[in-house]
Amino acid sequence: MTHSQKSTRRHSRLIASAALASASLMVLSACGSGDASSADSDEPIPIGIIADRSGATGDVGAPYNDGMLAYIEQLNAAGGIEGREIEAHSNDYAYEIPQAEELYRRYVNDGVVAIMGWGTGDTEALRTRVANDELPFMSGSFSEELTVPEESPYNFLVAPTYSDQMRVALNWIAQDAGGETGVAVLHNDSPFGTSPVADGEAWVEEQGLDIDYVSHAMPAGTTNFAGVLSQVDSAGAEYIVVQNVASPAAQLARDLAAQGGEQKIICLNWCGNELFITSAGDAAEGHLMVQPIAPISAEKPGHEAIAAYLEEQGQDSESAGVSYVQGWYTMHVMAEGIRHTLEAGEDLTGAAIRESLETMGAVDTGEVIGGGPVEFSPESHRGSVASNVYEVQDGRMVEVEAGATP
Repeated sequence: MTHSQKSTRRHSRLIASAALASASLMVLSACGSGDASSADSDEPIPIGIIADRSGATGDVGAPYNDGMLAYIEQLNAAGGIEGREIEAHSNDYAYEIPQAEELYRRYVNDGVVAIMGWGTGDTEALRTRVANDELPFMSGSFSEELTVPEESPYNFLVAPTYSDQMRVALNWIAQDAGGETGVAVLHNDSPFGTSPVADGEAWVEEQGLDIDYVSHAMPAGTTNFAGVLSQVDSAGAEYIVVQNVASPAAQLARDLAAQGGEQKIICLNWCGNELFITSAGDAAEGHLMVQPIAPISAEKPGHEAIAAYLEEQGQDSESAGVSYVQGWYTMHVMAEGIRHTLEAGEDLTGAAIRESLETMGAVDTGEVIGGGPVEFSPESHRGSVASNVYEVQDGRMVEVEAGATP
């Protein structure tokens, strides 16, 4: 049984549909009295979750969702927030923007106080409505466009943007190459995939990096990237930066090894994980990852809570991959914003939670996110700018640079 299946089974008593299909609904508590948004209420706190468990990014979306739900379960077991449990409505939208929009409408009608989303395309598509509805929104997307409060007043990013990760990768490449070199950016053919591409090209020019920079989309559903790698060879690229999820990145690594290619792959956030290593096998060795979320194997202080929870569930902590850890701590940051609001005696309105997130100061993640805390301000909703750089050594993510920033 896979980790995702185990985690799904673990939550089965709380899930209306065990299959977690697009119509599934999770309700973690359903008792209490009074308006849920009132500071004096004892009602559960409703939060809407838009998850990709079965779509194009489900390989990382499912464990991310599992991590959020696990955090909520342990939080509720410990008494919730100011004595109130979280009521989580979690549904699979299969990476389809229209389904995400429909779920969002449903959650608004259900009176949720915050939304936990997923993809870049749907997060950006919902941005205006989120602002108009004044609903705090955190997702798995780290698009730089979401960090400016004037444009996205209710979107918050807990980790460095894809563009910041790209800048870190390009800085590392420039130093590693020690002279003129070529970089090919291979990306998912979606808003998520293209998000850092232009910013990376601009960074090369702004910093005067001696890098020839090209980019190519990775065809969805392909089982062989030989054609894309031929384009990489033709461009003379010595490094490949991948902005995609783990499964296609692993296929790319296998294809590169099969044809004897010598390029160094550098995965950004969503392919920089254990799934890339296990799927690519020996072909993963020596490749790198710019990853702001520390894996369980890094044994940071913030991993202790996850390990304790998994031990209670009869699972090895190593079963929690980077995506699971990221989901756990993204939910933690939102929960701390809600906690700060209730401690201040404020009603759980979107505006009040937003103000809490902007002014409550640093949220300790036990060095899990960027090696430090997450902190927002009224001027910036970019919670962190630091990433770690890992190299695949003997089938593990080994840290080779800590706290790298652009």
